[in-house]
Amino acid sequence: MRKLLLVSVLLASAIPLGCVVPMYSAAPNERARQLIFISEGFRHIPEVWERIWALDMPDIMTPYRTHGGVI
Repeated sequence: MRKLLLVSVLLASAIPLGCVVPMYSAAPNERARQLIFISEGFRHIPEVWERIWALDMPDIMTPYRTHGGVI
């Protein structure tokens, strides 16, 4: 009995919840609203990526060659 219970608990924990219980509604309009609501967070990922890598900062390199020595 305990072995059966242990096996069932292990199997239940191995199955992802999204496969057993649907994550989104079955109604198309409600599902579209849920997907739009969730995807709003993903919209900001490129801006965060640019901020992390400092791609949104002005370029500090000079566009022309400098001599570097005393003239």
